[in-house]
Amino acid sequence: MINRLAVLGGTGDLTARYLLPALAALHASGHLGDRLEWTGAGREDWDTERYRQWIAEQFERHDDFSPADAKEAITAAARYVRADVTHPADVAAAIAGDGPVAVYLALPPALFPPVVTALHEASLPPGSRIVLEKPFGEDLAGAQDLNRLLADLVPEQAVFRVDHFLAMTTVQNVLGSRLANRVLEPIWNSTHIAEIEIVWDETLALEGRAGYYDHVGALKDMLQNHLLQLLCLVAMEPPVTLGERDLRDRKVDVLRSARMLTENDVVHRTRRARYSAGRIRGHDLPAYVDEDGVSPERRTETYAEVELELDSWRWAGTTFRLRSGKALGADRKEVAVRFRAVPHLPFGHSGEALPNVLRFNLEPEGLALDLTGIGAHTDELVPLALTARMEPPGLPAYGRLLLDVLRGDPALSIRGDEAEEAWRLLEPVLSAWEKDLVPLEEYPAGSDGPPARVWHADALRRREDLLHDPVIPPDHP
Repeated sequence: MINRLAVLGGTGDLTARYLLPALAALHASGHLGDRLEWTGAGREDWDTERYRQWIAEQFERHDDFSPADAKEAITAAARYVRADVTHPADVAAAIAGDGPVAVYLALPPALFPPVVTALHEASLPPGSRIVLEKPFGEDLAGAQDLNRLLADLVPEQAVFRVDHFLAMTTVQNVLGSRLANRVLEPIWNSTHIAEIEIVWDETLALEGRAGYYDHVGALKDMLQNHLLQLLCLVAMEPPVTLGERDLRDRKVDVLRSARMLTENDVVHRTRRARYSAGRIRGHDLPAYVDEDGVSPERRTETYAEVELELDSWRWAGTTFRLRSGKALGADRKEVAVRFRAVPHLPFGHSGEALPNVLRFNLEPEGLALDLTGIGAHTDELVPLALTARMEPPGLPAYGRLLLDVLRGDPALSIRGDEAEEAWRLLEPVLSAWEKDLVPLEEYPAGSDGPPARVWHADALRRREDLLHDPVIPPDHP
């Protein structure tokens, strides 16, 4: 286990909100002991004493859970280096010390290539590991170039392309629920499942992140990495083990099976929008284009929706819909598995069986199953719901990821070929949107999103529920 950590971007929001609480949680749970040495590198003209003051301030703001002694230990273990992280000499000072080091790039993605180049020249100690936040690159060509740079720096198993979604308890229980329960896996296929929605809708708006978000947008920020990762876990074939090779091989299989979208597909199967002025939870919110730091001419979307199909034996005919939006009226963060209708109802005409829906709630974490039951009269159908809450995780998601990095277990990180496949899948969407083939719609902040429309797959599903026939992939007009 590595006991040295260097955080490039050590004064940024990611460090303050997530990495510091994660380190404190690891210390409190006994995973770090007193051996951890860690360095924060930033552009501020600080010394270590001032940096430790800043750390204490961030713990006050962002960590209400870790015990005081754990926070104090993490604060005392820190040192600070003022650095231009693209300059080899500064990077060498940040990673200086005895033995291998885990280098965490808590930086904007655009800085990854020059920082990795600087690490090449800074003589990274043997056995070291490198951690990169999402999104990995800005397009397919960028991801391929970055993979080549990394391959010259460290072995693939020492590269951790982290996505904290993969360390969330509910996300891991998508696999657990499938593979540990005989009742689910036999029906986990297109014969029984009509549609799977993977949704991350949030009431949060920019929250001061325009400098990053306006260059990325909802498609790159959420769908290209987080939601495609969820798609992989939902749709993958059962792996032989949960070891890094077996698990990551099966994830790549899912992305490779996804049908490439033509321009016509993008027009019919994707949506993009951004929020206009509105009101959320009693507070007025300006339009996205009026937020500080936003350049309206970029036409950045705050809502993205993509419909996919997988060309595989298990999933041919099931629709997968990925959606994420900001500044919406309600938080909805879930994987919703919608089953096909039953073939016959012996209850007359007084009711209709609603589709059974299995929901993996991501925040708050839990499970829910929507069923249809019999009411007071034997021919009356009523909706039923079964819910279960999960125990709070022992470690926060970033704590689990950091522990995997220090231990050298890349199972929950994204492999290089997987990162490239994710970009390959969404490049036709990015290209068509750049050509304005899909209109940039608007929705009021605090609403349900852009005006509802009937998706082609919705009409197809209704037709199939009547015929009870296997799904035939649609031909688009």
